[in-house]
Amino acid sequence: MTKPMTVVDTYHVDPNAKYLGQHVLAEFFECDPNILNNSQLVESLMIDAALECGATIVQKCFHMFSPHGVSGVVIISESHLAIHTWPELGYAAVDLFTCGDKCDPKVAYEFLKNAFHSTKASFSELKRGKIDSASHVSETPFEIANQF
Repeated sequence: MTKPMTVVDTYHVDPNAKYLGQHVLAEFFECDPNILNNSQLVESLMIDAALECGATIVQKCFHMFSPHGVSGVVIISESHLAIHTWPELGYAAVDLFTCGDKCDPKVAYEFLKNAFHSTKASFSELKRGKIDSASHVSETPFEIANQF
């Protein structure tokens, strides 16, 4: 029989450890469907979110689905920002992955929450690529840092 996971078991990120990146998995609810169904606007907002969090944009690719919905990615020097929208449900799923300490993906999260007029939102923050004492990437899975 396995022991059930508790908050103490789950959130054990060492504050002194170094990680290659932060990955924020965000969910935006009750968003303006007109925004989420506008490929050009979603692209513009994702670019603005990248710039707001201090990222350097390399490339972008967005696609409008029929009859509705947008998927896209902004490639940044620090990693990527990706989105999938369901305007008919007022919902967007967003990945904000940044490496190094130049960018803060939570800044992009707050920007998009406001831009989409989301009345409810949540995110999980993962720390990825833990650097061990020998300056190698430790063979441990990502660690959950926050969940709101």
